[in-house]
Amino acid sequence: MPRVDFDVHLRALQDDLLVLGSMVEKAIAKAVDALKRRDLKVSRQVIQEDDYIDQKRFVIEEKCVELIATQQPLARDLRKLIAFLHISVELERIGDYAEGIGKISLMMGEEPTLKPLIDIPRMAEKAIDMLRRSMDALVNRDIGEAMAVCKSDDEVDALYDQVYRELLTYMIQDPKTIQRATYLLWVAHDLERAADRATNVAERVIYVVTGKMTEINVSKY
Repeated sequence: MPRVDFDVHLRALQDDLLVLGSMVEKAIAKAVDALKRRDLKVSRQVIQEDDYIDQKRFVIEEKCVELIATQQPLARDLRKLIAFLHISVELERIGDYAEGIGKISLMMGEEPTLKPLIDIPRMAEKAIDMLRRSMDALVNRDIGEAMAVCKSDDEVDALYDQVYRELLTYMIQDPKTIQRATYLLWVAHDLERAADRATNVAERVIYVVTGKMTEINVSKY
């Protein structure tokens, strides 16, 4: 395969990743919005649409493996393909968290949420923003932006701790709220993990640019 054709394949793979990232962003937003509005129909859609996210990941992986096997890329190009493989997995996992939130919504049924959802949608917005910025950093090979994404994870952790403490207070004061509080704790945990995955994507961007695997050490709340 001529070099120019190989570059075309790499760009196409990156475009596939951007599409997958967009699918995942929409899934998280849709899942949390459906939870907030208690729209079980939309929650079911989120669960069903996770199949498309899975399929997109598999297509990306197959293309990466094929290029590695047939072109035997070296150095920088190999790093890109390895990073693309890992990023596709991270994105698919975030999609799983959206699916998980959809399932929690169905478990809650017609029952209203224990409390008005304020911090949980904020967590979702921050996680989505982190993911979007991670993908922008990938396109622009922007280490500074990737580092900033990693540091933003602290904000999501702080919100998670806030949600945890508030829901724990509900449970202590009234044991009858335990089940409904637990549902929301599960949702908050899924969003906290989604932000962690976005951080992993940012770290892969740094790997693509520098060739070094780096875990960004940020303070944990």
